[in-house]
Amino acid sequence: MPAPRKPGCPRKPNRLTRRAEFLKVAASRRKCATPGLVLQAMRHHAANPADADPAPIRIGFTASRKVGSAVARNRARRRLRAAVAAVMPSAAPGHDFVVIARADTLTRPFPGLLADLEAALRRLGAWRAS
Repeated sequence: MPAPRKPGCPRKPNRLTRRAEFLKVAASRRKCATPGLVLQAMRHHAANPADADPAPIRIGFTASRKVGSAVARNRARRRLRAAVAAVMPSAAPGHDFVVIARADTLTRPFPGLLADLEAALRRLGAWRAS
């Protein structure tokens, strides 16, 4: 159970936080495995179809115990968050993503991790040409 938020402290936007959201993305059965990460994707639409703004990108991060100890899993998630911050502005809007750490996430060079994420987005059809 997450710790209660302080008053006036907003929740991080565009994050998948509930288990049901992660399971819904996994149920879409669209995924791409690369040496540094696994990316699952699900297309979603805006709540109001009349909106001109596209639905936002929502992202969730996870790392299983196969990655290592709690310290290693946290480090892997931090590396994935940094990679997503660098690459996701080029992702197409209207998708939910789950980024799963692998054992190689910790040892893979950061440019390789960025290339893995970009390749996974391209293979899943969620890459928007800039």
